Amino acid sequence: MVKSNSRKWFVRAGQEPTDFELRMMDFERRGFLVPSRKLIKNSEQIEGIRQSGLINTGVLDLIEKEIREGMTTDEIDSMVYDFTTSHGATPAPLNYEGFPKSVCTSINEVVCHGIPSKNRVLKEGDIINVDVSTILNGYYSDASRMFCIGKVSEEKERLVRVTKECLRIGMEAAKPYGFVNEIGCAIESYAKKNGYSVVRDLAGHGVGLAFHEEPDVNHYASSKKGMMLVPGMVFTIEPMINMGKHHVVFNQKDGWTVTTKDGLPSAQWEHTFLMTENGLEILTY
Repeated sequence: MVKSNSRKWFVRAGQEPTDFELRMMDFERRGFLVPSRKLIKNSEQIEGIRQSGLINTGVLDLIEKEIREGMTTDEIDSMVYDFTTSHGATPAPLNYEGFPKSVCTSINEVVCHGIPSKNRVLKEGDIINVDVSTILNGYYSDASRMFCIGKVSEEKERLVRVTKECLRIGMEAAKPYGFVNEIGCAIESYAKKNGYSVVRDLAGHGVGLAFHEEPDVNHYASSKKGMMLVPGMVFTIEPMINMGKHHVVFNQKDGWTVTTKDGLPSAQWEHTFLMTENGLEILTY
């Protein structure tokens, strides 16, 4: 049997290791944190995730066209549910660990996981993150966009714009056979340069065959390299950038809503990505 010192990568007796397997075993022997085999998607799985992503992007395109002042966040939830189910898919958040709605709607100081409500009406000056996740034939995709309602303050507009730039910078930092921490280093450096902080209590994540998989994708610099980014991995980058300090509060009553501790606005953008030998492919917009 040809095998490495790790339990993640080995080749069974009678089988010849592929060049990719030999490369992964070598990385393991050298002490790098590499993904397990189950995190490397095959071509069929990638196509399934890609098709899920098309529906997920379609949902956000619809929201972008319809969102307006005077709309309730519950109306957004209904649009997400109706579009998703009419395309043969399922909203991943619905009933996930008790989450009661089909989408997360996070307004102003709400960092993430805001629960849609008939009582929350969008008003001019709001910024809102709409976070959509889709299951199609067992394959998961995940993305979010920020929307400005009517005329917003220059401070909020700049936060939304810089946060989108943080996503782009994180994308550019993600290289095949690079490491997760390179993403966080790039994002935090850019956010701080612009006077903002990066939420540390929440992260991007692997996705595809489940809603949340390894690795965690932190958006701030760490002393550890983190997991190696290998072709075939699918994951999100979704920086949450605060106008004030990075500290957040988890709502103990609803069990979901996360807000900034200082009450200042937060913004987030998210895509799902496939790592290839040539870099990232965006699977959801």
